[in-house]
Amino acid sequence: MTENSEMTREHLQTELQEAERELAYWQRQLQQKPDFGLGRGSTGADQWEMAMMRSEQVSERIEALQDALLRFQEDDYGRCENCGGRIDPERLQILPETTLCVDCARAASDSPGPARAPAV
Repeated sequence: MTENSEMTREHLQTELQEAERELAYWQRQLQQKPDFGLGRGSTGADQWEMAMMRSEQVSERIEALQDALLRFQEDDYGRCENCGGRIDPERLQILPETTLCVDCARAASDSPGPARAPAV
């Protein structure tokens, strides 16, 4: 294993550990569910819902980082799943769980999604 690939593996593991710590934080925030419902509520309801949303987002990132580590072990990390080209190392440093090169990510974001109502 080269020094560069060892640094990449360590970076992925560090990112995964940080995400797991963040998930633990948000899960602790969810322990105290405020009392809210139709016509009554706690001022903590919005904070609890934010913790729920962040917990889901971080869980998804953890899955993506675990997948990235698996791709690394299979020597397939850093290859675009769409075009098969190499993903720029700088992009991987910023978004280690990414599976798309810049061009494919840009094309995916530019592709038309569901129809939207015109802005008024």
